Amino acid sequence: MKSNLIGATAGVLALGLVSAVALGQEPAEVTVVAMRMVSTKVASTSATGVPIVDVSLSYGVSTVGLDLATHEGANELEMRVKDAAAAACKEVGRQYPDATPSDAECARLATKKAMVKVHQLVHAAGKGPGK
Repeated sequence: MKSNLIGATAGVLALGLVSAVALGQEPAEVTVVAMRMVSTKVASTSATGVPIVDVSLSYGVSTVGLDLATHEGANELEMRVKDAAAAACKEVGRQYPDATPSDAECARLATKKAMVKVHQLVHAAGKGPGK
């Protein structure tokens, strides 16, 4: 059954999280990718052959409605990214309970990777017209 689930659902699922629309602001999106590895034994391989399958789930986090030039806007985007990472990792963990790393470590790694884009967006907002 586990191998059927892996074959059927391994891949990337994109979801968008959208907030209120702000005037005069170009919307951007940060992609948060939760990655886990699942070990499974396949009957047709040798006793030592344990294939590893990468499973990932991606959530898009919108910046619509946020003024990233402000401390509050930047903090809100960081919270959205952390929440999306936790939700994605929890969902992968629910579908694949034996996957590694743990939900918490998965969320930490996904957040860390997505924060690169967050910091780029916040930096760019601080350099905008009139700044």
